[in-house]
Amino acid sequence: MLKQFEKQQYLNIETFRKNGQGVKTPVWFVQDGETLHVWTQAGAGKSKRIRNNGTVRIAPCTSSGQLLGDWQDAHAKADESPEAIKHVEKLMQKKYGAMFYIFGFVGRMRGGAKYTAITIQ
Repeated sequence: MLKQFEKQQYLNIETFRKNGQGVKTPVWFVQDGETLHVWTQAGAGKSKRIRNNGTVRIAPCTSSGQLLGDWQDAHAKADESPEAIKHVEKLMQKKYGAMFYIFGFVGRMRGGAKYTAITIQ
């Protein structure tokens, strides 16, 4: 199921509003076995939509969201536990290096100090 995500930098995640309308967002991600993880601010729209409805669609993409593969149905869960956040943070640091640190610093400067780990299966 996840072979198309190997060696990719971004995935496009489509989350769904309460009215059923899809919202597509390109995000950084890491693969951990048969699970994908996304690191995002806890108050981000995608986090809120996933907490309301874990049904998502995912596809590998460019940073601008241009698809590089086929959409797949999946299930996502937002986890704000310190253990989950620390685990995903370590995986993201390993994959993205200095860029992840810069991304985190900019997020904290904007007041987004609270993060969530999104797990996709």
